Amino acid sequence: MITSPVTELLESNSIPFSVVVIPLTEDKNPIRNLEELLQSKGRDPQSVVRSLLFKTPSDDYVLLAIAGAGRVDWGILRKHLGERKLRMAELDEVEDATNYIVGAVPPLALPDNVRIVVDDSVLSFDTVIIGSGVLGYALSLSRVHLLSLLADADKGSFSKE
Repeated sequence: MITSPVTELLESNSIPFSVVVIPLTEDKNPIRNLEELLQSKGRDPQSVVRSLLFKTPSDDYVLLAIAGAGRVDWGILRKHLGERKLRMAELDEVEDATNYIVGAVPPLALPDNVRIVVDDSVLSFDTVIIGSGVLGYALSLSRVHLLSLLADADKGSFSKE
């Protein structure tokens, strides 16, 4: 069993979850064929909720939780945030802003200064897979439970097929 701020949050809210082991390569990066691994375990690879971190010109951070292979619609996201410009956070900024390393960032248990936005694509799955906060592990849980913890997050359609 792993322990992280994410698992502690889920446990403190009595939310059931299961741990998904994601083997790491020799250079400690997540495997590239995650989809194949998930399918072999009977899980839908599209149900992975990616946590994408953006930085605004005023140095604010916004995390977009988006499921599947959808791409971010930058124009819609910028308009929703009221920003003329937006960029992806750099690798070192991700860790500084979220306290997690790239490849393990969850859409939960984040510092208060990270604004969370949830794409409608998350609604497509009964069970979702999120970052655990620990590299090499993900967590599988009910979409309903995830969204209950993200009740204060902005929600909308921020992706394009």
